[in-house]
Amino acid sequence: MEKTDADKHGLDRESSGDDQPIAAANMVARINPMEFEGLTLYEKKCVLINREIDDNGMGRYQWYIWGLCGFGYMIDLLWAQAFGLILSPLEQELGFPPNQSGNISVAFSSGLTAGAFVWGVLVDIVGRRWAFNLTCLISAAFGLGLGGCNTYTAFLVVTAFNGFGVGGNIPIDTTICLEFIPQNKRFLLALLSIFQPIGVVITTAIAYGFIPKYSCEPNFTASDPAPACNSVPDGTPCCTRESNMGWRYLLFTLGAITLGIFILRFVVFRFKESPKYLVYRGQDDRAIGVLEHIAKVNKRTCGVTKADFEALIAEDSSQTSATELLGAGNAQKDASLKDKIFIEFARYKMLVNTLPMAYLTILVWLTYIMDFWGFTLAGTYLPRIVALKNANLDLSLEYTYRTYLAIYTPGIVGVVLGGMMYRIPRFGRKIAMVVSSALMGVSIFVFSVVNGQASNIGLNFMEYFFQSMFNAVLYGWTPEVFAAPIRGTACGVASFWGRLFSIIAPLTAQHLLPGGGEEATVSDYQRVLYLAGGITLGCVLTVSLLPNKALGRQSM
Repeated sequence: MEKTDADKHGLDRESSGDDQPIAAANMVARINPMEFEGLTLYEKKCVLINREIDDNGMGRYQWYIWGLCGFGYMIDLLWAQAFGLILSPLEQELGFPPNQSGNISVAFSSGLTAGAFVWGVLVDIVGRRWAFNLTCLISAAFGLGLGGCNTYTAFLVVTAFNGFGVGGNIPIDTTICLEFIPQNKRFLLALLSIFQPIGVVITTAIAYGFIPKYSCEPNFTASDPAPACNSVPDGTPCCTRESNMGWRYLLFTLGAITLGIFILRFVVFRFKESPKYLVYRGQDDRAIGVLEHIAKVNKRTCGVTKADFEALIAEDSSQTSATELLGAGNAQKDASLKDKIFIEFARYKMLVNTLPMAYLTILVWLTYIMDFWGFTLAGTYLPRIVALKNANLDLSLEYTYRTYLAIYTPGIVGVVLGGMMYRIPRFGRKIAMVVSSALMGVSIFVFSVVNGQASNIGLNFMEYFFQSMFNAVLYGWTPEVFAAPIRGTACGVASFWGRLFSIIAPLTAQHLLPGGGEEATVSDYQRVLYLAGGITLGCVLTVSLLPNKALGRQSM
């Protein structure tokens, strides 16, 4: 069979080799010269780095990276889930009407949008290490501050800053994980998403422990909830801070968890910069040092030396490029400030520099937009709708929060199923995303028109199961199709578009709900579900149009 360009360049290698370390050897001599054909000097060095990472297998260092990146995924939905779970007690205490409830999601999504773009770009400019740590620190600091807010305005402002830190996690963590794990284990990129439903379950379990016990009486499942203290005369019985501490305890606990993850990343495990980033910036010595450190942690000998890099300089084909990279290597160190700025902007052209690349990039953006639209509305309003439906069925608040656990825990299995499908090259990725997005949208539509104790659990379980499966494949696949110099930027910009429409979605949805102190009913929320389900089904179309070649390839 004729080899494709990707095969020649080592971009599509998912061998079944084992993870046992091998003895060091001259790396350049071990590689078929055909793998270097048509590559820049930078790309040839990436081939050597890929081979060294492959030789490490899934060693201790790789598992540390995978776990710490997984915690970043966990933070993403740890916080996103919290705002849906605290919406009712928060609304009761702070006294804002239902048609302003979407402002919380808007504030959080605004921070996520800014964070996805800023951190996604910065990770390719200042490096992976600082972005990896600072996102967690910012999330923790403002997360802890959320529990102390006494007004709705203050809560919205702090929520936005919390979102700014959280928003950088997924584009950064996928970029880092891709650059440190062997090519035949890249299905673990999809399995990173297993930490997201774990985060949801953790948040839900903590909420179950705090909110039913420490909420105003009568609580929000009752027909006559205590009014907010800022809406009644002094001395009138109302929902006070002291009688409604459950949501605050939840946020304080989540802030402490996030701070603990920062300590793990920054203090316990000292993350080393990505070798591919260092080589692109002309810091070959540091790149070799990182590879030697990884080998040392994995108790093996590093197979790449500075001499291997220097042996590539004389190759004539170093002057050509398969990816049209500008200013890699020594050009980074020798360029003037003006040229460096030009080089940074030139990198972004790689997203649209050819018609096939522009086609791929636009489809990725549209997929993120519709996916984020759907699950933002689901995450914001489904917990509230389940609570209202259970109240109509005379089910207790404790039962409702146990219901949340039953709904979200199986999402872990959804991620595992997505990871299994991810291992099937080309075909598996597309089928997994088409089927899961279709069933996610259908489950939202059906839930909007039925109300039963079993159906409330089953249909919400179905929605979250397939949402988890879809996002596992999407987040794992996205960084693979973009080259290392723009990988963080590409993931960040895709996430930026998704996050941007996460702002628009609740703004649109909340106008479908009553205002002026009028209580929203289940039928009012049906319109929100129709909106969420319809947009989610758009992912079926955009994923179906993705080129099969891109769905099976792996980047430098």
